Amino acid sequence: MIWKPKRDDGAVATLPAAGLPAAQSFEEQVREAAEAGRFHLGYQPLVSVADGDVVGVEALLRWDSDAGPVSPARFVPVLEATGLIGPVGEWVLADACAELAARGRPDGPGLLSVNVSARQLAPGFADLVLGTLAAAGFPADRLCLELTNPAGLDDAAGAWGELRELKACGVRLFLDDFGTAGASLADLRRFVVDAVKIDASFVKGMTHHGDDGAIVAALVDLAHALGMLAVAEGVETAAQLERLRALRCDLAQGFYCGAPATGLPHRSRPR
Repeated sequence: MIWKPKRDDGAVATLPAAGLPAAQSFEEQVREAAEAGRFHLGYQPLVSVADGDVVGVEALLRWDSDAGPVSPARFVPVLEATGLIGPVGEWVLADACAELAARGRPDGPGLLSVNVSARQLAPGFADLVLGTLAAAGFPADRLCLELTNPAGLDDAAGAWGELRELKACGVRLFLDDFGTAGASLADLRRFVVDAVKIDASFVKGMTHHGDDGAIVAALVDLAHALGMLAVAEGVETAAQLERLRALRCDLAQGFYCGAPATGLPHRSRPR
């Protein structure tokens, strides 16, 4: 693995981890997994709502402990709190770019989406990304950076300077979990993004809760009015996909469209 993170003295809450050894705190288990290179990537298809074709993949961080898979909802906050998200995030970007560059097929996915934490948007981030793309031989215009929790940025102006440099080179920016506390309307004023990802909590209820359906429709219209793509997260049923098609949503991902897998999907998928 690429990263060899150093231990630091930053303390975080140590929550008991179901299915993991109790002798270590959860933070210690996460640190050990990072230092030993036990994380791996899964690739989830990003599909066109109009025709169901795969247009890209999102690289998702996974951890299979000796006791079984551990949810990212548990270990990613620890990576954030300890600062390990920096070196781990660098590895995710480098490994995913190298993987798609090496295993890309004419009928394979075009875009690669990678999550970027607010903690990673420090001075030098643009140079790091561009250097990683050059080393992997991966085109900048095929990379999408998903901004997670921009509300946590300490220096929004500095972060936007880094992102603006990347956009000038062709890298695309997506705003993740849009409509939640992590990504709000205010962020559309701070960052010029190419797409908003509508949070799965709204998509889940859109076919049987009128309010959720109205919110998704409004967010799709807002994205289009601002010249952005609308991407629906957490699509789990054919009815949800059909509703999104009626709303002219652009892209979708979720278990109905394809679960995360180690292999890269073919461009054409069942409708």
